[in-house]
Amino acid sequence: MHDLILFWSYALTKQLLLAERIFDNARDFLSAEISFGSIRISAGDVLAFLITLWAAFAVSRLIRFLLDEEVYPRLALKRGLPYAISATLHYLILFAGFFLALAALGVDMTRVTIIAGAFSVGVGLGLQNIFNNFISGLILLFERPISVGDIVQVDDASGVVERIGVRASIIRMTNGSEVIMPNGKFISERVINWTLSTRQHGIELPITVAQGTDPGRVIQLLEKAATAHPLVTGEPAPQALFVKLGPDSFGFELRAWTDRSELWMQIRSELAIAISATLAAEKIPIR
Repeated sequence: MHDLILFWSYALTKQLLLAERIFDNARDFLSAEISFGSIRISAGDVLAFLITLWAAFAVSRLIRFLLDEEVYPRLALKRGLPYAISATLHYLILFAGFFLALAALGVDMTRVTIIAGAFSVGVGLGLQNIFNNFISGLILLFERPISVGDIVQVDDASGVVERIGVRASIIRMTNGSEVIMPNGKFISERVINWTLSTRQHGIELPITVAQGTDPGRVIQLLEKAATAHPLVTGEPAPQALFVKLGPDSFGFELRAWTDRSELWMQIRSELAIAISATLAAEKIPIR
């Protein structure tokens, strides 16, 4: 028993000495400094820099999770506002975390003016577009002319806004592809937002029939076919108009609305099929 205690004591002492040696080596490694001119940085400073950045990302993710799960569901916020708040907090936390990481690295914060000056030179030399898109992204988040989930059209790109980033936004097209759109385009160019103030999307469908058909009967049939569609709203109600009187044809336009903005092309196609079948059943020829 005495021998066992001596052996255990020896092993414990050896382990403690080994651990102390490891701690000493780690301390020496972390305190070792590397010089860059007048700047002296140690491995410990670099580790503190990385840990501070990681902590900023972790805090940002935790706060956004709590907002999404606990705060936003309890508040009646306008569509797109929760995303704007979360994105703004994310950038602010990362911005603050970056400067804290610089302080942990041992960088003199009075030198930040030098960094800002270098950044300004970079903007002047070739970063104008990046800077413009960054500012445009902030404008999109605060003014919210578009929000995540909106259906927009920019140039020939039309689809649902999936994400508004700090430099570019992502639009999911109707064919499933994704377009990466620089934020500056949303600010400086003509943008059609189909869902800015309401989720209702208007659908217009022109129909031309042979002359001699009763216009009142055609209007009645068109409105009835549109009303029967389950995704066409009743308020405002579908409306058919007599818009063109030709030498051998009558022109009509059916106007309907739907709350399923993302499906408006499919609904338009289904309305066209239903109207074609309805007019054929009434023996009204389509021109």
